[in-house]
Amino acid sequence: MRTTRAAAATAVVVATLAAATACGGGTSSGGDNSQPKQLTYWASNQAATPEDDVKILTPELKKFEKQTGIKVKLEVIPWADLLNRITAATSSGQGPDVLNIGNTWSSSLQATGALLPFDDKTFAKIGGKSRFVKSAMASTGAAGQDPAAVPLYSLGYGLYYNKARFKEAGIAKAPTTWDELVADGKKLTKDGKYGLAVEGSNLSENAHHAFILGKQHGADFFDAKSRPTFTTPGAVAAVKQYVDFLAADKIAAPGNAEYSKNQSINDLATGKAAMLLWQNARNPLKADGMKDGDWGVAPMPVQSGEPGTGKQVNNMAAGINLSVFKNTKNLDGALKFVKFMTSNDEQKVLCNVFGAVPPVTAVQADDAFQVPDLKVMAQELNASSAALPQVANESQFETEVGTAIKNLLADAAAGRSVTTESVKAELTKAQQKMPTE
Repeated sequence: MRTTRAAAATAVVVATLAAATACGGGTSSGGDNSQPKQLTYWASNQAATPEDDVKILTPELKKFEKQTGIKVKLEVIPWADLLNRITAATSSGQGPDVLNIGNTWSSSLQATGALLPFDDKTFAKIGGKSRFVKSAMASTGAAGQDPAAVPLYSLGYGLYYNKARFKEAGIAKAPTTWDELVADGKKLTKDGKYGLAVEGSNLSENAHHAFILGKQHGADFFDAKSRPTFTTPGAVAAVKQYVDFLAADKIAAPGNAEYSKNQSINDLATGKAAMLLWQNARNPLKADGMKDGDWGVAPMPVQSGEPGTGKQVNNMAAGINLSVFKNTKNLDGALKFVKFMTSNDEQKVLCNVFGAVPPVTAVQADDAFQVPDLKVMAQELNASSAALPQVANESQFETEVGTAIKNLLADAAAGRSVTTESVKAELTKAQQKMPTE
């Protein structure tokens, strides 16, 4: 999911492509065929700013209107606000017709009962389930239930690096293991510049890295009955390894503990940091002044060897899903919109401009997606990625574990010692806040 995109602008951007509709679903013509139907759509902030999303999406929504006669009221919501807005809508029943959700939230939002289940009949109306990549479908809801969403944009982490900084340090290639990353990071940390940037106050970013490292340490964070297991040796080791980039290894700046609004991308672009672990940073790096070729991208590191199946998982199946509110007053129009947004033609347009990997199998081979960062992500999504736990409390896991890591990074930035015991204590507090059933 793209929760690592913090708001580049604090205000929610609204593009009114139709007269305002009442909350709780779009309006139909009420029998008057001279008036086109309407839909409301909540889109997540995918571009550098919400305003940029509006510019990108507006002509596409006009294209949909021309094809179907259905007008769309668009609202682009920054990531910092999106989950709270959706949660409030699921509680009140006052939501849009169609919305973007982070794919890791699928099971949590599915459990509310507010989202439309995509059974076989519903999938048939949008072109069929088999069109989508398996790794993307794995993050659309709990196992054994009809999905609560369909994939829209697939994302994964990559190791981005500043080529000029690497050249200055005499580093010929990107690290493939975490030990190599730390060793390179120490070479790159000098004269007020650092080897690695982390987004320490971004809770989801923290939790995602804990999950990826956790898989490499044999930890899943939930047991087979969906109960939290945040304090296992593997989970503790994973969190400590991540926090130690700042605490013990000192390859990340103390100020990174306060980052939550994409400052780490700017640090890479300006050379303040030489490496960054991020979900497709191409467009934000360009917005910060870098040009194609100024940065490189490599697969996420592993403990040893190379990424692969099983314990060599080095990525999460991240991305954006598209859901429909069950109480929409325009179900037919909503499904037409989902079909449009996931069609081959629109996937080529939208995934290209947003720098995402298409979750539609037939589109991945298109020439537009054969650029280095997308090829790296596509390879990992198809071979060495795992879906975050598809449990009802997943979003709370991100909040609580993310907060625990934020607190530990703050300790490290303040010069306080971070030990195995202090990591376990923070994760114990996080687990105590989780439902047990």
